[in-house]
Parts: sequence; C-alpha cells; structure tokens
Amino acid sequence: MINYVDTVWMLIATALVMMMTPTLAFFYGGLVRKKNILSMLMQTFVILALVSIQWVLFGYSLAFGPDFGGIIGSLDFAILNNVGMEPVLGQTIPHQLFMLFQMMFAVITPALIIGAFAERVKFSGFIAFILLWTTFIYDPMAHWVWSPDGWLAKLGALDFAGGTVIHITAGTSALVMAVLLGKRVGLTIGKAPHNLPFAVLGAGFLWFGWFGFNAGSALSVGPVTVSAFLNTNTAAASAAITWMIIDWLVNKVPTVLGVITGIVAGLVAITPAAGYVTPSASIIIGACGSIFGFIFVSKVKPKFGYDDSLDVFGVHGIAGITGAILTGLFATREINPGAADGLFYGNPKQLFVQAITVAVAVIFSAIGTFIIFKIVDSIIGMRVDSKDEYIGLDLTQHHEAGYTVME
Repeated sequence: MINYVDTVWMLIATALVMMMTPTLAFFYGGLVRKKNILSMLMQTFVILALVSIQWVLFGYSLAFGPDFGGIIGSLDFAILNNVGMEPVLGQTIPHQLFMLFQMMFAVITPALIIGAFAERVKFSGFIAFILLWTTFIYDPMAHWVWSPDGWLAKLGALDFAGGTVIHITAGTSALVMAVLLGKRVGLTIGKAPHNLPFAVLGAGFLWFGWFGFNAGSALSVGPVTVSAFLNTNTAAASAAITWMIIDWLVNKVPTVLGVITGIVAGLVAITPAAGYVTPSASIIIGACGSIFGFIFVSKVKPKFGYDDSLDVFGVHGIAGITGAILTGLFATREINPGAADGLFYGNPKQLFVQAITVAVAVIFSAIGTFIIFKIVDSIIGMRVDSKDEYIGLDLTQHHEAGYTVME
C-alpha cells in the first residue's frame, strides 16, 4: 500500500541525489586547471542526461529486473514496462519512484570516475566509455548487491547506500583509467586548484545532497531514516576534523582543501554503514575514512607515480573499502532490525561477507574497466593528442572558454 509521507520524502531524497551530480561538477571543476573547467562541467551534465535515458531504456531492468541466469536482471522492465505506480519490493512507494531514486545513483557513479581522467580524455571516447561502463559494470553490481535476487545480497552483503556498488567500483575503475591513460601533459607539480571556492561550494552541497543519498536509502520515513541522516552528518564532521588535524600535524598548516577532502572521505566511508550503525560508530568510521584516505593520497600514491587527477581512488575507493569493512564490525540490529549484526555484536561471519563483497567489487570493476577501455581506445580513441591537451579541453573539445583569460 502506498504511504504518501514516504512518497513525499522519497521525492525529496531523489531530488537531493540528483543535485549531487551538478554539484560534483563544481567540486571537480574547481580543482582542475582553468582551461579545463568547462570540460568537467560538460562531462558531468552529459552523464546526467545520458545515464537517465539508459536507465529508462534498459539499465533499471538489468539492475533490478527479475533475475536472469543468476548474474543480471532480465529485460522485463525495459522501457519501464511493468514499472508503474504500484508499490515495489514490499515497500510503500510507487515502483516508478523507486526507479527514479535508483536512477540518480546510477547517474552519479560514473560521474565520480571522471575526476581520475580529468583534462586528457577525448569527448567521443568518454561518451562510449560511460555508456559501456554503466551497462556492464554498474548495472550488474547493483543487481548482485541490491536486488533481492542478487547473489551477494543472498550471501548477506550489507551496503546501505552504495559504499560498495558506487564508491568502490567507481574508485577502482578510476585507478585503472588513470594508469592506462598515463600522466597529463604540461602539469606543474603541486599545481593548486584554479578555483578553490568552487570546490568548497561543491563540497558543501555534496554534504547537503548526501542526506538524500543515505537517509533516502531507507526508502521510507522511520527510525532507520533518522539514524542514517544523523550518521551521515556525524561521520562527515568527524572526517573533516580528522583530515584537518592530520594536515596540521604533517604539513604544518590546516588547509581548506584538506577539510573538504576529509568531508567527502567521511561521507563515502559512512555510506555503506549509514543505516546500520550507532552515532558513536559513525564518528570512528568517518575518522578512519580520513586517516586511510590521507595516508594513501599523501604517502602511497606518490610512490607509484600514476596520475589520478583528483584522487578519486584515494578518496572514494579507499574510504569506500574502509566503510564497507567497518560495516562488518559495527553493524547492529539495534539500529536496523532488518539487517545483521557485525563482529562487535557477536556475528564474525558478517566481516567475512563484507570482505568478499569488497573483493568482488574491486576485481570485477578493475577487469571490466580494463576491457572497456581497450575496446573504446581501439575503436574511437580515449586520449586527446598532446597539442589539444596542452591547449585545454575547453577550447579543443568544445570550442568554448570558461574564462576570458586562459593560463
């Protein structure tokens, strides 16, 4: 039976998550060089449009349609056939609203990846890559973890709002893309973000939108919704403070960039756990997201020398893995009776299940991204030539400029 309070809340949550994608455009756009800001905005908005159509045509059906062969959804829901206003999956909201909410998740996931290959990807190659990645990486992972028929769901995987399905897959794929593409041309070491206020604005609105992202994943209004909302804010705050302190201790000065990076790391880390853990656990999870993210970005990444432009793997991949594993420790049925207890509440098996889920997400997205990259690169080409890259993608790919004076 449809509950109209739940329906109104989910409409709001869907709008909040939708807003996160244009917001991400400003977060990423402020961090790149000024000659590439429009390319970041363009790629993000095109993903919003492109994946929205893909989701309606067949993406939703592949992710949430009746199971086919144990690995993917059937096409029973293609072009939204059999997706109407009736409640879905035992919930109290219309099926089409559930589809819309999940659409916004499908949209933002590939958008996260573009931060890793910023400033050097051909636009035509980018479009092909995004369509293929969403279809062959995101949709199967969403089916495995979130569909009642998914094999990881049956195994008992806990991923409340996408730490595994979204952040680990996007982060891992970002790392693979950064390695395959190689370093950017003409990049000055230590180059500061061209417009840090843009990035700060983006981070602030990501924090705001994340309430819909996490609390909306309860799919109703109730105690779990409130818990997820509170944990989201608490983890973000904890992570911001933690990154600031580490920055202060290691680099001798607290930075705005450090604080907003910590905010995102904390939001990522709490995403898989938001509706399963206590507020005190969310403080620990947020702090760990920043600690492990900072260590990877500042210590591990420089040793390997790859160019993950905006540290997508270091923030989303590492914090996502951290949050997924810690969910296996801190999850408690006291918060969510419909879930499972973690190790600290007498269920060591849950930690094992979480570890398997993380491993599957990393391996599947890494191998799949490698194959998709090679296919697109051989047919269309993924990287612009060095001259176009040096001039900047705004002018060479779109014949537009974000500013009247270029660097």
